[in-house]
Order: sequence, then C-alpha cells, then structure tokens
Amino acid sequence: MTGRSLKASTKGIEKAKTALSYHSLNQKALAEELGMSRQPVNKFFAGERIDRKYFYQICERLNLEWDEIVARQPNEPEVETNPDHSFDINALVREVRRRSHDKIQYQCGTLRMLNIPQPIEVNHLYVDVNILEKPTNYIPVEMSQLPQVLNPDTEEFDRFGLGKVLQKRVPAQEAASTYSKLMMLGKPGSGKTTFLKHLAIECNKGQFLADRLPIFMRLKDFAEDASDAGDFNLFNNISQDLESCGVSYEELETLLKYGRALMLLDGLDEVPQAHFRKVLKEIRRFAEKFYQNQLVITCRIAAQSCGFDGFTDVQVADFNSEQIEAFAQKWFVAVANNSEEEGQEKASQFMEKLQLPENKQIRELAVTPILLSLTCLFFQEAADFPSSRTKLYEQGIDILLVRWDEARGIQRDEIYRNLSVPRKHKLLSQVAAITFEQGEYFFDQDKIQQLIANYLRTLPDSQIDLDELREDSTTVLKAIEAQHGLLVERSMGIYSFSHLTFQEYFTARAIVASSNSEIIKSLLTEKRWREVYLLAGELNWNGDTLLLLKQQIDLITAKDAELQQVIQWISQKSRSVQSPYKPVTVRAFYLALVRVLGLSLSRVHTNPNSLSRLYHSAGSFPRAAALARKQSTNVLDLAFEVDLDVVLARVFTFNIEPELSQTLQQIQAQVPNPDEDRERFDEWWQKEYQVWIEQLRAVRIPDFKVGQDGKLSQHLKNALKRYYEFNKYLIDRLNISCQVTSEVRAQIEDTLLLPIAEIENRNNR
Repeated sequence: MTGRSLKASTKGIEKAKTALSYHSLNQKALAEELGMSRQPVNKFFAGERIDRKYFYQICERLNLEWDEIVARQPNEPEVETNPDHSFDINALVREVRRRSHDKIQYQCGTLRMLNIPQPIEVNHLYVDVNILEKPTNYIPVEMSQLPQVLNPDTEEFDRFGLGKVLQKRVPAQEAASTYSKLMMLGKPGSGKTTFLKHLAIECNKGQFLADRLPIFMRLKDFAEDASDAGDFNLFNNISQDLESCGVSYEELETLLKYGRALMLLDGLDEVPQAHFRKVLKEIRRFAEKFYQNQLVITCRIAAQSCGFDGFTDVQVADFNSEQIEAFAQKWFVAVANNSEEEGQEKASQFMEKLQLPENKQIRELAVTPILLSLTCLFFQEAADFPSSRTKLYEQGIDILLVRWDEARGIQRDEIYRNLSVPRKHKLLSQVAAITFEQGEYFFDQDKIQQLIANYLRTLPDSQIDLDELREDSTTVLKAIEAQHGLLVERSMGIYSFSHLTFQEYFTARAIVASSNSEIIKSLLTEKRWREVYLLAGELNWNGDTLLLLKQQIDLITAKDAELQQVIQWISQKSRSVQSPYKPVTVRAFYLALVRVLGLSLSRVHTNPNSLSRLYHSAGSFPRAAALARKQSTNVLDLAFEVDLDVVLARVFTFNIEPELSQTLQQIQAQVPNPDEDRERFDEWWQKEYQVWIEQLRAVRIPDFKVGQDGKLSQHLKNALKRYYEFNKYLIDRLNISCQVTSEVRAQIEDTLLLPIAEIENRNNR
C-alpha cells in the first residue's frame, strides 16, 4: 500500500455495496453527498485504483474501516488494530511528536497583540487562568438576588458585584486534563486562544498530557480551507497539514484510533455563518468517531448555543488581583522590552496606581487580558493612567466593537447590517441611559429586547411589523453579546453591560447629546450619577445640552433662600465696582472669595487635611501673588479656582478690592519665601502658623455680611460649595466643547451666577 492510490478488494466491494444499500444511497447520491465527481465513486465500486483521500472518504461515509476494504499486495500483513497485541503506540506518539515538534512550535509559540508591532512568545506572557465549572448564563437566578438590590447611594454598593460569581474557580489546565471533551466559553479577549496555544506548547514539550500529540486548529481557517477544497473533513485537513512533517495518513489515523491526540479547536464563533452548520456537523462526527481523544473547543459565550453531546461547558473567569499583577509583571518585561528588573519595577508602579481609590473604575475593566493589556499600554507611555479616562474607555470599546476582529482577520457575518459603528454607539447609549436612569444594572431579556426594538424602529429603513422587529431585536442582542461582549447574559434571561463602567460611559455619551431635563437633574443631584457626571465632563457637549445644564443648576438653587441672598450680594457687588473685566468674570471672582474666606479658613483648626493644605498655601502664596501681579486677563475660568493660594492671588490679578489686597499683602509679608530658604519657612510655620491663620481668618470682604457676625452657616457653606462646583463644571464643559456657538456661549455667560429673580426678569424682557 505504498503510493497515493488504493483499490477495494472483492470482499470489500461487497461490504461497500451492502453499506450503500443500508444507507439508502446509490453511487450518484454518494458522490453528490461527498462533494466529488462520480468518477472516483464508480472506480471504487469497480475495484479500480483511486486517490487514497477519496478512498478514505467513501469508507468513512459508509461507516466502514478502510483497512478492511482495501485490496492488499501479496504477502502484505493485515494492520493490527488490537492495542494489546500491536506495536508500541507510545513509541509512535514520541516519533510523530518529534517530527511535528517544530511545526507545533511555529503555530502556537507566539501571539500577536493589538498595538504591539512584534510577536510575543506565548509563555512569556501567559498567566494561569481559571474557569467556572458552570457558565453564569446557565444558572437560574432571581433578579432580587443580584447586586442591584443594594443602594448605590451608599458606600456599600459593590461595583465589582457585576463581575462576581459565587462559585469555585478551577485552574483551566486542570479542567483540560480532567474532562475529555471541553467547551471553553469566554468573553472577547478573555484569553481563550492564548490558553489553547499554551496547552499545545506544554504538550509539545511533554509537560502536559505527555502521551498525546497536540493538534491546534483555528476553526475559521478550517472552514475556509474546506470550502475551497469542497471537503469538510477534519481528518483530511489535519492529515494534509501534518504531511509536510512526514506524518502519514495511516500514522495519524492510528494515533486517533488509540485516543492519543490532544485536539485544540479554536474560535467556533469565528466560523463564517455560511459554513457554520457543516463545521458543527463535522466536529460532532469527528468527536464521535475518535471519541477516545482529548478535545478542547473555544467559543465566545453568546455564540455557543448548539451544544455537543459528551462535552462539558465551562466559562473562563475574569482575572483576580493576583492574576492581574502576574500579567502586568510579564507584560512590562515581554511587551515593553524592559529588562527583568525594569519590568518588575514598572509593574509595581502600575499595581500601586491601579489600587488607588480614584482608579477603581479602571480596575473594574482590567480583568480580561485584552483590556488589561490596553491599560498597561497606556501606563507604559506616561507611567500613569490617562487624565481623561474616557480616552481609555473609548479605546477599549473600539477594540471590542471593531479592532479585535480586524486584528484576527475575522469578517463576521453582519447579522445586523444596518447598524454601523456610530449606530451601535447610539443604540448602546440609549439602552444605557434608560436603564441607568431607572436604577437598573440588570434587566430581563424582554426588557432589553424592547429597548433595542424601540431604537430599530427609529431607523430610516426599519421594519414596521412588530413580530419582525422583535425577531430583529433578538438577533441584535445576541450579535452584540457574541461579537463584542459589551452586553452579557449574567444568568438565564438576565442581562447587563459587561462592566458597570461601560454602562456609565454610554450613559454619559447619551447625556451630552440629549435634551432630557430629568436626566440632567439626576446627573447633578444623585450620588450614584457621580461617575457619569465625571465622564460626561470629559466629553464634547452640544450647545443645547449645556443650556439645559445651566437651567437645571439655576432651578436646583432657586429654592434656597439663604444661597440666593449670597448670589444677590455677588450680583450687586460686581455692579458696584469699576473693572475692565466682563461682569460674569467679576461675579465668579466674588463667588470664589466668598467660598474661600467663608469656608476654607473657618475649619482649619479642626480639620488636619485643611491645615496641611493651608501649609502648602502659605508656601506657594508668595509665588502665586508675584505671578498674579504680572497677569492681566479676563478669562472667565481663571476665577473658578479651589486652592486658597490661587484664589487669594486673584485679588491682585483683578485689582478690584484694593483694601483687601493691602490687608493680604501685610499678612503675607510675614511669610518667608520657601524657594529661597525652605528650612527657615518650616521653622516659621512651626512657631507662627496659628497667629498667621487667625490674621487670615479675620479677613472679610468689605460690606459682606451673611448670618450672625458675618459667619456662614453650615448649610450655606455646603450650598455655596455645591453651587460653586456646579458652575465650575458648566464653565469647564463650555471651554472644551467645540460644538458650542458664540451665541450659546454668550447666552450662558450673560445669566451665569445671577440670582433666579434677575434671571427670570432678563428672560421676560
């Protein structure tokens, strides 16, 4: 049986004809089903030689063992199929692994990462991953059992509850050796492919399932090759791949029959829809025929709905803190090309920054390799996270929506073709804003499908039929979950955004483009909107929304009579002074003074943090004051400052309160300049700070009296703080938003920091 062609024996032909009849086939039907011409089939049944590939396919379809059908040369021995009396199968495994070693290493030894120009060795970056033995979407959970029952307005609300799963985490490699048939499900970028490549390399080295031959295959590549060849046969595809290593068809078949292969099939979700059923059918057939082999298949969670008999479904777990640290240590050495020592130091800095309270939202995202790698990449450039967190989130969402598939060469079937990337952004923003406004972090499938249907109905080319809309909404939901992982099924029929941060980010996007007064009011007044408030502040607002924001600030403060009294004084005071600056700039200046002199200095004895800040102010005030004397500006936002030294320095900048300026100069003249003599400054602070503070505390704005003895009530201090921060937020948004016209800008500035009565009078003119 040397050579490429085989022929059937007389007895073999009889067996084949019997099998043909048993399967209700004729030769023509058999050829059509196998996707080959009738010629090889006719020759087979005529006892003529045909290519061994076709010979094997015919036997396989008829459920015949080819070595029982083939005609043998004189004196050629029968192939021994009894493992107890045959050759040394372990020797064959070792020999085939020796021949295919370099090919496996080439296939699986490296991986490509987004934004990284060079390939990275898998084992230089791989971190042991864990699995959940029961995928979360298989678990029936009542809505009341999910974290949203906690009050997000308290510190008890656990943002990480969205990612917590109350079941044991099992090492993935342990699961791969325990279960002979494993379906590994995971979110996009959760490390499924890297894990399979790691298994292949470890097996190739004899350190994992040393008695097996590792066979790694991207199912997308198999589907494309099989389509081109018209042959959806895994065995043939593997055989042709190993043929270049000198592994014969018979050797491969023997290994598979003895169950000595570790089959690693990657990316079931990446198979084009046109070939999906054929690939599923072939995997089932292959798994049943060669049932003794170890099989691991990877797939995105939502894309796996078919199920395979005999397979155990598990889910890749998010990284825990130890895995995040281990990944970061490897990343900063392997990817950033640092030395071992430099990489470890950079990783230590990374983890230290990541653990800071202000970075808890970034920690929430950095639990999958793809988003953790992006976070490391940002940190590598500046030794810090981006000051604008929306840049990091936008990059992460762009990866999940577009670039992750592009980098892997995947052209997915666009089930929802009418949804371009901007439309997907708009859809997700609408879903996020509605659910977040209603306090929903988890939602029933019916609820989210209705929200999707409502959006689809607004599209120019939408379906009118309600049944078709519902069907489309189901398709869109599953596509967004499977392809992008931004919406996930947390439990049976219960969905959420994959990270609370993504829900907050998309809600912020909806706000900056909206005209919903209730949402704007919630943004300003409810604690659970704090993160949305900050994210929206980094985005480019449109003019109408900024006007709405201004109106809500005025309405919120309109009912506070004590606050309105101060605002009235600010308005009157600004009109009474001669100044070259805009009236709104002067009003902002007086608001800053009221806040600093009425609030910051009133609590320095009881608040250690305030005392520390005042120490800093005392040291920096000489520099700020000197600089302020040289400045001449009427930029509105310069008056919106929080630090004591900067605000007091504005007294010199604006030069509209000479009496106050003179008093501050006399007080400040006592302070040694820390730039000239830090030791003398520190010594002065230890001896004289209490006297200096009391002198500052005695400073009052001329003719300003609110409350008994000119002191501010605690209520008014809080109200002023909130009013100040609201308006500073508004001005900051106004300054970064390029969509705002000069007319809208003037309209906002004209009534900014005015009492509500005066605003209403102007509006009624």
